[in-house]
Amino acid sequence: MKVKEHHHRHSNMDQEKEPVVLIDNLTKSFGDNHVLRGFSCKLYAGENLAILGKSGSGKSVLIKCMVGLLPYDSGTAKVLGSEVAGLNQHDLDLLRGDIGFLFQGSALYDSMTVRENLEFPLRRSYLEKKEGKEMDLKIKDVLESVGLSGTEDLMPEELSGGMKKRIALARTLIINPKIILYDEPTSGLDPITSKGISRLMVEVQQKYQASSLIITHDVECARTVANRIIILSDGINYAEGTFDELNRSEDPTVSAFFH
Repeated sequence: MKVKEHHHRHSNMDQEKEPVVLIDNLTKSFGDNHVLRGFSCKLYAGENLAILGKSGSGKSVLIKCMVGLLPYDSGTAKVLGSEVAGLNQHDLDLLRGDIGFLFQGSALYDSMTVRENLEFPLRRSYLEKKEGKEMDLKIKDVLESVGLSGTEDLMPEELSGGMKKRIALARTLIINPKIILYDEPTSGLDPITSKGISRLMVEVQQKYQASSLIITHDVECARTVANRIIILSDGINYAEGTFDELNRSEDPTVSAFFH
């Protein structure tokens, strides 16, 4: 029995609610390379969903299709009620204003202080015209949320890898996103720092009530953070369940991730 056939209950969400992300039968090929072959998933409000896959399995392609950076070949990608493929540039920009990204390499601007890095998305966001004092309070709040109060004047080169990741998360939170997309959030970090980032992601979910989609091959991160896990293999939703359900699976493709 495939794990995805289990009908387990979602702890803190009502299944009848419209999902904030609905991916249905999504396909994407590059020439003869069929990366997504009919992938489907749903992300519900306030949920942390991890998508586990080996490198090259199409995890990053999936994220790019979801935010309109890559056109998909067929299927549906609905985000916050809008079909991504049907949006013009203006509406796509508005939609992206509700989505926070945490990139693999943190992607901080090296020539800017921590404060300037955090101000940047607010300055360019016409959705949120923050003036002086209000901007300062917002910066203080997000730095406190990621455990790095008082680092406003540091430059990225003065930060460790884990600190950079936390500042990048603070920059994501400052726009109050409805959805956070994490692309390999623990990649390149030592195990102790990875654990700290994973715990922080749980705290962030509780404080900001955002829905999170975590793309990762780090099983420990998925165990800590995810309410539900999907295994992306062969371009499809190969298996789905809680950590414990998947961990018990005797399917060789599934157990390869866990053991």
